[in-house]
Amino acid sequence: MHKLLSFLLVVNGCFCSICLAQGSTAPSPTITSKWSTSFYGFVETDFISDSTESFNESAGNGAISRPGSYAATHKRFMIGARHSRIGFRLNVPELGGIRTSANIEADFLGNQPSPLSESAFFVNPTFRLRHAFMKIETEYVDVLIGQTWQLFGWQGYFHPNTVEIQGVPGQVFSRSPQIRLSHTFKLEPVSVEVAVAASRPPQRDAGLPDGQAGIRLLWNGRKGVRTAGGTGTSVDAAALGVSGVLRRFNVAEFTAAPVNDVSTSGSAYSIDLFFPIIEGTLKDKGNALTFTGSFANGSGFADLFTGLTGGTRFPGLPPPATYNPNIDTGLAIFLPDGTLHTVDWRAYIVGLQYYLPPDGRFWISSNFSQTYSENAANFGPANGVFNRAWWADGNIFMDVTPAVRVGLEYAYFSQTYVDNVNATNHRFQLSAWFLF
Repeated sequence: MHKLLSFLLVVNGCFCSICLAQGSTAPSPTITSKWSTSFYGFVETDFISDSTESFNESAGNGAISRPGSYAATHKRFMIGARHSRIGFRLNVPELGGIRTSANIEADFLGNQPSPLSESAFFVNPTFRLRHAFMKIETEYVDVLIGQTWQLFGWQGYFHPNTVEIQGVPGQVFSRSPQIRLSHTFKLEPVSVEVAVAASRPPQRDAGLPDGQAGIRLLWNGRKGVRTAGGTGTSVDAAALGVSGVLRRFNVAEFTAAPVNDVSTSGSAYSIDLFFPIIEGTLKDKGNALTFTGSFANGSGFADLFTGLTGGTRFPGLPPPATYNPNIDTGLAIFLPDGTLHTVDWRAYIVGLQYYLPPDGRFWISSNFSQTYSENAANFGPANGVFNRAWWADGNIFMDVTPAVRVGLEYAYFSQTYVDNVNATNHRFQLSAWFLF
């Protein structure tokens, strides 16, 4: 066998030499050798001190413990690296005017089984999928298929700059599997992007996908520095985005043994702005000043925020009967009389980020948000549902080296329960990142 292989190699070498001598080209390498793959991500460690025992590392829109309770009168301190992230971007050569690419990204903030010890929660986190999508770009239409940011809110172009793990209170922040069609009209001085998407529905039993659509204006002549979250620093064009969502709910009727369902619809819109007040570049970030803002209003769209329910819940049936809803909490809920209603929410968040001279290695940012519901009070006990919330933070960042970044945040959380009891939480967070 060894002698046979040696003979075949000699013959193959002679054949290739003859071909080259006659002017023939050697066989082309496979297409996979021309692929472009980039590996990116960051290693993150967070040190978090809360004045109450209300949140884990990601506070989101979770409820603050009510004053007078044990959790409200005791502090919590956490150290975690679960927000560390890795990702791959893949591109293949253009073929017939069609450009294709893919992205897959994951972190360690995934769901973990219960019951679970504190040690296992922080030290043995679950790997979680963030993005997994392919994109096909042509002269006429771009097609995106897979899981990534929702079109609603034109995420993550307008995300604020904060040390805190996003999404923060009042921030539209969600990813979902979807198919999206879009096209950018490259005009001067303003480009126009239009898009429509069919996204994973918030209730699979509704039988229909979410319908989302949006338009975004990009002012190409005005660009500024922005950092989304704590890591993604880039230079982008000023932009104004408008988007909306329309969805359907089919909830099992309010009985212990439902036979029929009750239907209703939900809808919402979002207006988002990114504006460089003082322009900057990546090479010259010093003195750059940037504004971000978002306003969202609608009903039955709480899942497009992080952990937003307000404490709303389904009413109980007369004992011993129980009702098992076929929908997540906080979207569409029955009143005790059996009528189905969606839960209203209105939220806005605004932020500024300023990069200090001379080179922008130091910068500061601050954000403020408010969240309100006109009808959350109808869906649960007065001492268990909050319908007003506001949040504010201040951040200091420093790039120690191009790869090492540190940030310090103070954040204030406030919520008002339906019975007018106000709950608050103070958070201090120190985070360090190694960016690659």
